[in-house]
Formats: sequence, structure tokens, C-alpha cells
Amino acid sequence: MSGATTADALASGKGHKDENFPVASVLLKPEHRAPVMAFYRFARGADDVADNPAVSADEKLALLGAMRATILGTRDADAASVALRTTMEAHRISPQHALDLLTAFERDCTVNRCADWAALIDYCRYSAMPVGRYVLDVHGEDQATWPASDALCAALQVINHTQDCAKDYRAIGRVYLPLDLMAQHGARLDDLEKPVATPGLLATIRDLATRSQHLLDESAGFAGQIHDRRLAVEVAIIHRLAVSLTQRLKTRDPLSQRVHHRPYEALGLAALAAVSQTVKGRG
Repeated sequence: MSGATTADALASGKGHKDENFPVASVLLKPEHRAPVMAFYRFARGADDVADNPAVSADEKLALLGAMRATILGTRDADAASVALRTTMEAHRISPQHALDLLTAFERDCTVNRCADWAALIDYCRYSAMPVGRYVLDVHGEDQATWPASDALCAALQVINHTQDCAKDYRAIGRVYLPLDLMAQHGARLDDLEKPVATPGLLATIRDLATRSQHLLDESAGFAGQIHDRRLAVEVAIIHRLAVSLTQRLKTRDPLSQRVHHRPYEALGLAALAAVSQTVKGRG
């Protein structure tokens, strides 16, 4: 892939409808969906660069560096980054969220193991929390909502890493499961290559599910802190879906059983959450 000179050349083809949680759903007002999608396209492009197994770390870092320079306005090397920079300028949003996200993807180019829970949460600080903060800024919400948003975003990231642990290891050799937790529960890296999770790996997955639940407990009142009712409903739906996935990770084996929601399951949970939040909003 030495001829690849832009992030577009490494696009995976994955879109916002392929994500595990809603992204800029129709619940959001059109004037808010557009800037959220600009951030998603930027993030998707950077993620595709960092996760491409056919490109060297140096090439990836060069492409991500070009995206960083574009966000900062010193270059126009990447179309998605130019679009996001323009959007942020129009909405007077700090570029720090985008820069923080790039830090996470730059780490992915050279770091493929996670030492402990603190390291995983630090990674979430750059890979997940900026997303929620950006969305809140787009809606003009108070920064007092950031702690609850950070907890929810971290939970979503840990859930994704846990349910996709085998796929991440097999496809790109990356392990987000904290190595100290794996050792504590008697799990080995090669357990991720097995068709069925070993007892040690299952114990690690259950441990992470419990920690995810604690983060979800911290963010339980997040939707109620949001002034924009449509965003509040979307957040309530995301939270409900995350709680359900966490419960599945406590009882299912992601190596041999389905954890992801089927469309009708997600729709049912979303409807329940939307009705519940709408009733609360009217109270």
C-alpha cells in the first residue's frame, strides 16, 4: 500500500448505519445531524487508517498527521478533515475534540496491548469521550454534562472492545482487554483464537462487563441533564442498548455466541427507551 497517499484510499466502506450504536439518527434535528455526521466521517476515515493491516505504522502516522494538520488549518490534505474544520468554525466548536480523537488513532498505530484498566480508560479518554463532548457542543449543552457523557462513552467503547475481542485479535493483532485482568483470571492471548472462550477468558469478559455496568450506572442520569429533548431521547436509547449488551456479556460467550443486537431487538429496546424518556421529559 505504499502508493496510498490519502485516508480516502484506505476507506473500509463502513458507514454510520454499521455501528453498534445510533449515530446522528433521525431523532436529531437536521441542523444538528449534519455537523455530527461531519465528525463521524472524519472519525471513520481516521479509524480506517489506523486499522488497515496492509499499511505500515509510519505510513499510517503520516496520514493521521496530515489529518491533524488539516484540522489545525495548516494544510488541506484530507477532505473529511477540511469538511469538519469548516463545520467546527461555523459552529464555533473547539478543534480539541478532533485532535484528541486523532491521538487515540495514532496510539493504535504503535500500541496493540492494554496493560490495565487505567490504561483502557485513558485510551477511552481520547477514543470515545471526545465524541460525546463534540455532540454536546453541537447542541449547545452545558459542559456540566461532560462527566456523565464521558462515563457513557467509555462504557460504549469498553463494550465494543469486549464483544469484538476475538475479531480485533485475529484481524489486526490488537488486544484491548487489560493484560493484568487476563493474567488475574488465567486467560492467555491465544485463547482469543479458540472457537469457544476458555474459563479464564470468560472470567475476564465478565469482569469487564461488570466494570462497564458501573460506568453505565454513573451515566444513568445523563439523558435527564440534556436540554435538547431529541438528543435526550437518543442518549436514553443508547444507554438502554448498552445496558442490554452488558447483560449479554455477563451471560454469553462472544467467541461462540451472538452478542450484537438483531435489528428487531434494537428497535424494541429503542422504542421502550424513547417512550420512557419522553414521559420523563414531560414530567
